[in-house]
Amino acid sequence: MDSLIPFTTSGSLVDCVDRKMLVILRDGRKLHGVLRSYDQFANLVLEDTVERIYHENLFAESWHGLFLIRGENVVLLGEIDLDREDEIPLRQVEHHELEPFHKRDIELKKHNDDAKAQILYERKGFCKEGGEGDGY
Repeated sequence: MDSLIPFTTSGSLVDCVDRKMLVILRDGRKLHGVLRSYDQFANLVLEDTVERIYHENLFAESWHGLFLIRGENVVLLGEIDLDREDEIPLRQVEHHELEPFHKRDIELKKHNDDAKAQILYERKGFCKEGGEGDGY
């Protein structure tokens, strides 16, 4: 049966359907959900989706439900091992408790990335191409 599936990027996702997945997007968001469908462009449909934010050993979740992801925005797609998921030493807190720390972390990362880009431009001759989310 597997020989009938062409070996393409999206064809290799057939074994991931109906499994809990982690998807990291170009803008840095981390989504957890059950992969229900995909197409030849690696557009994904996740069910029971939550977005997780992290800070140190804490995490918080925001419910999104059914989520459609355009394939060009996917940086990483990986299956979550349900047997080992609870072994991770993180503590869940409410989203509103963690959000200020998460926003500060994002601003700090943006500031550091801008400083690196400026140094690469001035000292090494790199251009300042790319837009938001093109860090990958």
